[in-house]
Amino acid sequence: MHILMVLSEAMPFSKTGGLGDVGGALPGALARSGSRVTVVVPRYPGSPSGRRVAAFDPGAWLGCPGVQVLDYDDQPGVTVRFVDCPAYFQREGIYGTGTGDYPDNHLRFGLLSRVAMESALRLDEPVDVIHAHDWQAGLAPAYARLRFAAHPRIRRAASVFTIHNLAYQGLFPREVLPSLDLGWEAFTDAGLEFWGRVSFLKAGIAYADVITTVSRRYAAEIQTAEQGFGFEGVLRHRASSLVGILNGIDPDVWNPAADPFLPAPYAADDLSGKALARTALVRAAGLSPEPPPGTPVIGMVSRMVDQKGLDIIAAAMPDLLALDAAFVILGTGQAKYQDMWRRLAAQYPGRVAVTVGFSEERAHLIEAGADLFLMPSRFEPCGLNQMYSLRYGTVPVVRATGGLDDTIVQVDDVTGEGTGFKFTEYSPAAMVATLRYALGWFRRPDDWRRIQRAGMRLDHSWLSAAGEYGKVYERAIDARRAQDPGAWT
Repeated sequence: MHILMVLSEAMPFSKTGGLGDVGGALPGALARSGSRVTVVVPRYPGSPSGRRVAAFDPGAWLGCPGVQVLDYDDQPGVTVRFVDCPAYFQREGIYGTGTGDYPDNHLRFGLLSRVAMESALRLDEPVDVIHAHDWQAGLAPAYARLRFAAHPRIRRAASVFTIHNLAYQGLFPREVLPSLDLGWEAFTDAGLEFWGRVSFLKAGIAYADVITTVSRRYAAEIQTAEQGFGFEGVLRHRASSLVGILNGIDPDVWNPAADPFLPAPYAADDLSGKALARTALVRAAGLSPEPPPGTPVIGMVSRMVDQKGLDIIAAAMPDLLALDAAFVILGTGQAKYQDMWRRLAAQYPGRVAVTVGFSEERAHLIEAGADLFLMPSRFEPCGLNQMYSLRYGTVPVVRATGGLDDTIVQVDDVTGEGTGFKFTEYSPAAMVATLRYALGWFRRPDDWRRIQRAGMRLDHSWLSAAGEYGKVYERAIDARRAQDPGAWT
């Protein structure tokens, strides 16, 4: 099977969040499962060059002053196809700057999808599935059906659209539609119109053969008013074509038995190296005086925003500080939360440590050196840090939402079987009560080690996710054949 994957980020070339991790890991997992994958992504500053396979004149579409298509062989079975348009993509940020989004993002990411379709005509082998991710690639399924339906190669290709976070919808004024090389017939309730505006996200939902999102629970949640962000009706209409598939993690990058950022390796059958990681974390974070041995360390690696639960953390801070535990935090976000953590670290230097920013080394050390990992998200489509934590024997405490609910098995009150601790109500009281309950189990060493080992033995690798995507691709192909049997005659 040949997959044309269209997205705005792909590690190691570009990343602002989990989408970049998916773009870097899923294609390789699909290739190892036997597929051929062409990844279409913008060429941002720092990305490598490649061999030119196509070039389009200035003004061909979407106001672009000229674009080249460069192929880069990333790994066996995977070709990265860079859309090289310096005027659109050689910029300070991927989506914008500190002052806001770029005003021409509709042109930038419309161009990504349009060039993906145009360049597909120049591939050596036909495309079986077009797999577009998030609003930035939402026009890819629309272009396939509206602009390339007469071309046999695109006409036969099934399309899959993955929603990573419904809160980001690619909304633009209706007046941009002609600049996207789309007619007003597409601006309907059944097309890409959303409350009088153009939505790239809705384009993907409306025109894809199958829609996926990044957990089973999130697939259900986004059909409700609470988490549908206005799209709940649209998604309920397409519920029969909506599938939840958990993201995976790279077991080579996130592996406590071979992690270069740790002072010593460890595994489920020998956790001695985890104690050394705790000592290294406490010292690297600057907790002073150091918490006595046996004092649990609660870690967080997170954006400091309301979605990640920072509002209930702030409200619960007196109760959190009353716990017999230390906190080590890494992340960036809203100034008020950055300032809150800095102030607490200054007031309680032996209890709270914060690094505002991001460090891959510190992230790995927190996952290994912490005893518990806190993720009290208001909503979380999938989440990756809870999977990293499971692999590192750091027991997650999470809100039961989205992928957090799908990946964590609540520890049973009687048997102690399970992999972590969950709370349902989004409130400071529920979060603190669950942390207290988890700390009670922490003080039972034999039970705690059983919980740690249960999580470490789970398989959340991308190979598992790739198998699920393979089933979705087959389903999309079947749906395409049923909709347009004439394409195969």
